[in-house]
Amino acid sequence: MAKAPAKAAEASDAPPAGKSKKKLLIIIAAVVFLLVAAGGGAALFLSKKSAAGKEKEHKAEPAKAPVFLALEPFTVNLQSDGGDKYLQISMTLQVQDEEQVTLIKANMPQVRSRLLLLLSSKDSTEILSAEGKEKLVSDIIEKVAQPFTAKGEPQKVSGVFFTSFVVQ
Repeated sequence: MAKAPAKAAEASDAPPAGKSKKKLLIIIAAVVFLLVAAGGGAALFLSKKSAAGKEKEHKAEPAKAPVFLALEPFTVNLQSDGGDKYLQISMTLQVQDEEQVTLIKANMPQVRSRLLLLLSSKDSTEILSAEGKEKLVSDIIEKVAQPFTAKGEPQKVSGVFFTSFVVQ
């Protein structure tokens, strides 16, 4: 009978097999849950950080406001077969920046001369249509963009807007 109490003592010292497997599964599940939560938190943190970085990139390069230069009105004689025709026109130039405005203003006599020669060479029937006005816009941009000095850089004119256009 001495052997029976020894077996009972051994059995009471070792925990039952079912309880140790449950603890192990709970610990593994908790570790997996913590890893998933940490990974999700890191992904969320990094995505906010990269979104903030993209916003900074966009803020670093704000869209430039257009710069306009209004020209004094022009009145010119047009080429015409059927009598005298006149063009009275006012326009505004769109340029790249204030530096271009200063440059064009400093050379305004050249600009006005170029535009007077261009406008007076046009026929009244040629500029009355929408296509004729669009062609006139491209011709004006070309004339104003020509360098003011022999080896100078061209002006950066991106648009011409008519504010008044009368043919008589």
